[in-house]
Amino acid sequence: MKPDAFAAVMATGIVSIAAADHGYRIVSQILLVIAVVALPVLVVLVATSWRREAWQITDLDVALGLFTYVAACAVLAARLAEYHIVLLVLAGMALQGWLSLAPVVARRMWRGRARAHGGWELASVATSGLAIVSADLKIVFLAMLFWGLGIGVYLVMTGFVLWCAVHEPDAPELARPHMWILMGGAAIATLAGDHIDKAGLEGIWPVTVVTWIVATVWIPPLVYVAVRRGVGISWPAVFPLGMYSSATFAMFVETGWRWFTAVSLTFFWIALAAWVSVTIQSLLRFRRSRAVDSP
Repeated sequence: MKPDAFAAVMATGIVSIAAADHGYRIVSQILLVIAVVALPVLVVLVATSWRREAWQITDLDVALGLFTYVAACAVLAARLAEYHIVLLVLAGMALQGWLSLAPVVARRMWRGRARAHGGWELASVATSGLAIVSADLKIVFLAMLFWGLGIGVYLVMTGFVLWCAVHEPDAPELARPHMWILMGGAAIATLAGDHIDKAGLEGIWPVTVVTWIVATVWIPPLVYVAVRRGVGISWPAVFPLGMYSSATFAMFVETGWRWFTAVSLTFFWIALAAWVSVTIQSLLRFRRSRAVDSP
């Protein structure tokens, strides 16, 4: 169990949202149930691993990985926003996690910038996730604060990653499945802008257009790197695919342009296929680990 284990809940929750966007209610409900069950299970497993392996919260990789917990709570809150009490509880959990982790990352990211990779964007993803739940709670000022902060963190982290890519292009960290979060960070900023617009603050659509374009521009180079360096698929890669689908659907709602629907639907099926693939891989790994542990 690793600190970023909650990426499984992030991925499952956002694919559930994308399924609901396109009217696949049964698929959406099944994925929602899996995500809701997985969250408390992972909390217990991660807490156990933390205690057994003595993780240090001051370790930058640990702190950044744990931002998946914040994002997972935020994604589930967005999916269950119609249930106000559930939204409040999950938003509170996400905020508490963010307040615990953000100071650690802020203090240490400059010192550790030479080893930046796509997973660092989890800080931006979690912050934009808080913007979404704040908008769903109709706290527009807080939503705007987190949205602006999330975009700012995204720009800083992306700058670090690009600096590393220029100075050490063959670094193995740059070709991990986490690299897809470079696209997912911009996509969730787009979705956050859509939620803020729905909360009553109009006139911000130019920013959401820019963030969607940034997310789109990332796709070709990421595909190229994934193919060239044989990057596999894991939970941190599934989440950006589902998020891009949902963000693109939000662009359709904003503009009314039908071709956004086709793009969103295509990425939903890609994300769902990736989700199924990673789920099977995870179950097989679990089965093998049980076989090894058996006497």
